[in-house]
Amino acid sequence: MKPAGIVRKVDQLGRIVLPKSLRKRYQMNEGDPIEILVQGDHIILERYRPRCVFCSSIEQVTEFKEKYICNECSTELVGF
Repeated sequence: MKPAGIVRKVDQLGRIVLPKSLRKRYQMNEGDPIEILVQGDHIILERYRPRCVFCSSIEQVTEFKEKYICNECSTELVGF
């Protein structure tokens, strides 16, 4: 993880503002979903990508009844 060298303060509601340069660099737009991950004592912000409920893959994931499933797991379920 490479530090960006940018310091921001948390406001009274617990919000921080991501600098425009970072939003532009990582193609983040208003309304884009962001996932908040915790790794040890680090907080990681990551662009949200749906994951398969069975194997956690992010490859070829489609929504089925408000859940996400990858093509590989979907194929396995058909033969189940």
